[in-house]
This record gives sequence, C-alpha cells and structure tokens, in this order.
Amino acid sequence: MWYYNNKVLEQPPEGYQGFVYLITDKSNGKMYIGKKGFWSKKTLPPLKGKTRKRRSIVESDWQSYYGSSDMVKQLLQEHGEQNFHREILYLCRTKGEMGYLEAKEQFARNVLLDDNYYNGIINCKIHRAHVQSLLK
Repeated sequence: MWYYNNKVLEQPPEGYQGFVYLITDKSNGKMYIGKKGFWSKKTLPPLKGKTRKRRSIVESDWQSYYGSSDMVKQLLQEHGEQNFHREILYLCRTKGEMGYLEAKEQFARNVLLDDNYYNGIINCKIHRAHVQSLLK
C-alpha cells in the first residue's frame, strides 16, 4: 500500500502524472527516494491494412512498485513486502515536476553521502519550462 498524508492511496488522483516517494526498510530504518508515474504508454500493432502503430495510455504498475534500486529489490525478495513502508511525498502534475522534486529531495537529504539511504545515483535533466507549474 502507498500512503499519502497518512491515508492509503488506492487510485491515481485525477490530473496527476505521478509521485515522488520514500520507501523505508523497517528492519534498519534505511530509506530510498524515487519517482513513479501513474501512467505509461502502450504501443499496439497497426490495424489491418494500416501501417501506423497505435499508442494508448494505460495505468502503470505503480501499486506494486518498490523502486528501481537493485538493493531494495533484493531485500524485498529476502524479507517480503511487510518489511517496507511506502510513502508518497509529493503528487506531481507533470513528469518535469516529478524529476525536479525527486532530485530536490535527494540533494536536500544528501542521499549519496548518507549511509541511511539506498540511493546510488541522482539522475536528472530538468528544464525551466518543466517546473513552471510549481510557481503557480
């Protein structure tokens, strides 16, 4: 389960692309910060007699997602889902917001220098236009 403001989030809120999250390992208190989209693009084959592939937007695997960290995935297999707490820090309206807020949170918490985090990389490419919605 994902928690947002101490409540379980079961459905993607309308108008939001994704979220920035914090996963906490209950056994040792170590954390992981990342981002995840609610939606993903699915490519379908062309219709009969056509050549253009079709694209559709489908809900992603966000409800069962535990991050891209190999260490977290390994610990998840060893200790099970009940050993982790998943919390949504920010709901984001755009992918740019997700990237910016994830990087901001990672830098603010010093995740690369602090042994209390599983994060091994901060990867971002953000343009000013991507975060204009945060100014409103």
